[in-house]
Amino acid sequence: MSADAVDPQLELAKRLVRETFGVRATEPEPLAAGEWSQAYELTLDGAQVVVRVGKHGTDFAKDEVVAGLAAPDLPVPTVLARGEFEGWHYAVSARAHGIALDDLSGAEMAQLLPSLLTVLDEIGGVELVGTEGYGGWSPDGRAPYGTWAEALLAIGTETDRVPGWRAALARSEFGIEPVEAGLSALAALAPYLPDERRLIHGDLLNRNVLCADGGVSAVLDWGNALYGDSLYDAAWLIYWWPWYPEWAAVDIRSELSAHWTASGSAPVNLRERLHAYLLHIGLDAIAYCAFKGRWEDVRSNVDVVVALTSSSPR
Repeated sequence: MSADAVDPQLELAKRLVRETFGVRATEPEPLAAGEWSQAYELTLDGAQVVVRVGKHGTDFAKDEVVAGLAAPDLPVPTVLARGEFEGWHYAVSARAHGIALDDLSGAEMAQLLPSLLTVLDEIGGVELVGTEGYGGWSPDGRAPYGTWAEALLAIGTETDRVPGWRAALARSEFGIEPVEAGLSALAALAPYLPDERRLIHGDLLNRNVLCADGGVSAVLDWGNALYGDSLYDAAWLIYWWPWYPEWAAVDIRSELSAHWTASGSAPVNLRERLHAYLLHIGLDAIAYCAFKGRWEDVRSNVDVVVALTSSSPR
């Protein structure tokens, strides 16, 4: 976009703030852009806040739910207001500060890791009283699947939010076969999956974790949050770790194992569960990247899923 071009999303945010909050707020400035929403910084009633604008209001509602449930050791910004404006959804949250986890050097990651693993424990320890089901949940605390395995295997079915990926993949050089083989391998691991229902963030990278002073300062964007086995968030880190070569000196599997041993919480059927979740994460990435037409990313994730499909849990 040229220097003179008008950013329609920024102009929308300016109108939203002006018409909703008036003189209580300063003019919003761009802060960050994600796949599903854009974030802007401003002050409201003298306090630093962030306003996010997107098409999916349920994401913001889930942020509000988790912020209300989280203990002090799980830093989730308070949602101050939500609403609709000109056909878009918005949320105003307390401003959190820090460096994105994705931007840490290897040395910084090594220093931060104990805090990050503690946050994983805190996420899994959130009380889910009054909720039901497995998989992606709605703000009313209900998830659509009767078992955790059923929720995972649903990755092979298209959703309204990510449509058309199966046909796109079938037309591509990769075909649909790697996905079907991955689903079969995942189904074979279903007997090892636990019945427990815990909170899962489901996207602990992509600039959704902020860090400051050697610890985690905020966990953002709970739109992908699930109910199920909290080991899934650990698998998420394992799966995506190789995409961050600067972290290569940190053995994330060994660090997780040491953390579980120290806390007396070594998971049963660990290898099988991790293998299942690595398969699911890869299948999810293939579906999303095919939907977006990001074919080099499809290639990378197909390679991982094929390798997982043809290997035993380790």
